[in-house]
Order: sequence, then C-alpha cells, then structure tokens
Amino acid sequence: MAEDVTSGAEREAGESARFAWIDGSLLSLCLGSLALVVAAGLVQVSFGSYSMSVGEAWRSVVDTAVLLDERWLLNFLLGEELMRTVTGFQGELPELATETLIVWNIRLPRVFVAMLVGMNLAVSGAIFQAVTRNELASPFILGVSSGAGLLILLTLVVFPVLATALPLIAAAGGMGAFVLVYLIAWKGGTSPVRLVLAGVIVGTVFQSLQTGLFFFADDIGVVQSAIAWTTGSLTGTDWEQVRTALPWTIVAMGLALVGARQLNVLLLGERTASSLGMNVERMRFALSAVGVLAAAASIAVAGIVGFVGLIVPHVVRNVVGSDYKRLVVGCLFAGPALLVAADVGARLAIPVLMGGSGQLPVGIVTGLVGGPYFLYLMRKQEQLGEI
Repeated sequence: MAEDVTSGAEREAGESARFAWIDGSLLSLCLGSLALVVAAGLVQVSFGSYSMSVGEAWRSVVDTAVLLDERWLLNFLLGEELMRTVTGFQGELPELATETLIVWNIRLPRVFVAMLVGMNLAVSGAIFQAVTRNELASPFILGVSSGAGLLILLTLVVFPVLATALPLIAAAGGMGAFVLVYLIAWKGGTSPVRLVLAGVIVGTVFQSLQTGLFFFADDIGVVQSAIAWTTGSLTGTDWEQVRTALPWTIVAMGLALVGARQLNVLLLGERTASSLGMNVERMRFALSAVGVLAAAASIAVAGIVGFVGLIVPHVVRNVVGSDYKRLVVGCLFAGPALLVAADVGARLAIPVLMGGSGQLPVGIVTGLVGGPYFLYLMRKQEQLGEI
C-alpha cells in the first residue's frame, strides 16, 4: 500500500515537472494574443465591399449551418473534390445565407492566412536568432527573402505563363538561396558570423538583380503584382492559400517544438554544444532548414512580409525568457496576433484616413510598426543584439 502511495506521488511529481515550463507569463502572453486574434479577426470580417452590419458579420462566423456541417467545413479546408472523396457525398451542398458565404469564402480565409503567416515568420525568426546567436536576426537573414523575390520577379517579367505557380516558385527561390548561403559560408564548417555575412552578400546581390528586372517590365500590372509580392500582401487571399500553407506550417511548427532543446544548446556556444555531444554543423543546418521551411510557407502565400520575424521573438523573449520551449510556444500565439492586427490596419488605413477604397500591403504596416519599435530598443538597451 505504501509503495502504491509512493509511486503515485512520484508520478504526480513527474507530471508537475513535465509542465513546469508553463508559467504565468507564458499563459498570460498566449491568452492575451488569442484575445487579440479574435478581436482583430472579428473587425476584419465586419468590413468589405458587401455591406452588412457588424452583428450580421459576427453571426455569420458562428453560423451553425457551417460549423455543424462537416461537408462545408471539409469543403473549405480540403477543397470540394477532396471533400467528396473523403465523405462520399455527391449531391448539392446545402444553401448558405449570402452573408455567411461572403464571410466564410472571402473574409475569414484572409484571417486564417494572416494567422499562419504570422506563426511561421515568428517561429522562423526565433530559430534563426538561436542559430546565429543574435536577436536581431530574422527569417530573411540567410537570403530567403531575396531568393524568393528574385524568382518571383523573374517569373512575372520573363516567364509570365508560370504566374499560377508563384507560391511554389517563391518557396523554391527561398530554399535555393538558403543552400547558396550555406555553400558560401562553408569552410570546413560554418559559424554564425559567416552565415550572417554570406546572407548579407547573397541578399545584396539578389536585391540588385530584382531592381534591374523592374526595368524590363513593360506592363504596369506586372510591376504592381511584383511590388505586392515583394512587399507582402494578404489582399485576395482565399482558402487555396490556407490549404497551401497549412500542411507545411504543421510540419515546421512540430519540428520547431521538437528542436527546442537543441536550440537552447546552440545558444551556449559551439564548444559547449560539442562537449555535450551535439554535432553542431548537422544540427545547425537541420534547424536552419526548419526555419527556411517556415519562412517559405509564409512567402508562398503572402509574399515577403518584413519585421514580423524580427519583432515577435524579441517581444516574446522579453516576456517569457530565453528558454526555447516557452519561446516557440509564445511565438505560435504572438505571431498571429501581430499579423492579424497589422492586416486590419492595412485594410482600414486608406478608407479611414483618406476616405478611399484601396488597401495597403500588410508589409508596409509591419515595417511602420517595426522600425520605430527597434529605434526605441536601440535607445533603451546598450547591448541590443546579443542573446
């Protein structure tokens, strides 16, 4: 009997230790971010070219005709063909109210894409900050953005027939640039400094090539489309973008959580990590690849959205500390909160401030927020940049 009591107490102690990393600061951050996502998402679905009251928009979000019908939910998440394959349903889908169709087909997908993009960029930024041991690193420090932007422009200007494959092309460009940076930085191994320098070199060259390609574009529509991709925009996103980003996001976020312990070890420095039995080069490459995968999933659906991967990990680190298990979880919530809120600003800035009907690219809003924020940090912290 005493042994049973002892083993029960040991199990309880083990469970408590397992979840000891979930503290009040992390819970507060996650709940606050979740509340901001919900509030900003409700604002987002309440405005658009089709006029409806705020109450009608909000009721459409929780319309039981969608939420309690697996056919409609699978139709949105998987697409109609796959939905019919999974469910075996071959008839006509039940009719929905006009407001519900508009909210679920047009407005909600934009919120979901913003959540996925924010999540990917935030976690990607946290990974690269550990790999380079520099909290000013971002998802694009290793040339990911410049490689994606160059291939996007090349496609739009030289191979416009491939424009429908831009998401895949953007992801391929980001991955290709990352591999090139790693090859340049390799000299019997790599180091954080060489990776950053190689990223700067590749980024500078690719950005110069991007600028040169603009002079070969004769169609103003091509130029506007290219600017939207290279600035970062969520305008016109729908369930297709959700379906494109979701699988890669799940994989990248899962790998980031699994690799949290290795990220903590990398922060200790190469010598310490090696003495603990880590193959530093192999782990650095593997974790960098996870960061590139997350960033590429974002670029593939929203283009190049700046500053999110730079701001969010820094803010989360100030709240929950440098333990990467807490940091990654915090980024999973704080990234979507920042980008959904920024997208509300991007969508409403012109109508509210100028009375027009246009929308700003969300990358402009994140840049306007991120620049002053880091200027403030630079004035406040003497050793900004060191983890």
